[in-house]
Amino acid sequence: MLPFWIALQFLSSLPVRLPGMPEPGQLGRSLLFYPLVGLVFGGLLWALDSLLLGAPLLLHAALLLTAWVLLSGGLHLDGLADSADAWLGGFGDRERTLLIMKDPRSGPIAVVTLVVVLLLKWAALVALIEQKQALALLIVPMLGRGALLGLFLTTPYVRAGGLGQALADHLPRRSGWQVLAACALGCLLLLGWAGLLTLVVAALVFIGLRRMMLRRLQGCTGDTAGALLELLETAVLVALAVS
Repeated sequence: MLPFWIALQFLSSLPVRLPGMPEPGQLGRSLLFYPLVGLVFGGLLWALDSLLLGAPLLLHAALLLTAWVLLSGGLHLDGLADSADAWLGGFGDRERTLLIMKDPRSGPIAVVTLVVVLLLKWAALVALIEQKQALALLIVPMLGRGALLGLFLTTPYVRAGGLGQALADHLPRRSGWQVLAACALGCLLLLGWAGLLTLVVAALVFIGLRRMMLRRLQGCTGDTAGALLELLETAVLVALAVS
């Protein structure tokens, strides 16, 4: 179970401590457990949703969103902010885009992007709470982290060395596809026709953003992976809220 604990430590702010530095093979296998970490997040959000029943609707949604952000420590929002700045400031140039993504500072486009994404998530949560679609809280975090697995399965990692390269080099590819198939099946079983809509929206967002990464960078980075997760979660939440 060490790969699971590696995944949980990396993707969450939960108090997980590993006994030492993982081996590269264990890092690669940890990707297989990313959707399971999403289910853990979803279970915690579902439990919080139950505790908040009867609370004012807008506050209910705001507290859920706050918990959602805190669970990941804002890791993927940081990647979204860096990617937004780099995509605008890179002017279509690969090296300039990669350089801007390394800059820890956030420009106006990053701030605007974060505000819009969080606003959309909050509004979608308000609608889902009203519609009593609590199962979405289980499925959406799983799909978001499953998208990270799918990205590493299908897309070159463009920064040599580091954690991302170890993940890409040592990912068990056949098992990865099996995990993604299990995620899709679970989505359909839990949500039915809404699950099919969810998978279609997730696939379209994944394909579109992956194509953008390939055109600009010829692959992905950790920041663009975080951006993919946040934008895919937002699109799926909105689609479920309006369906």
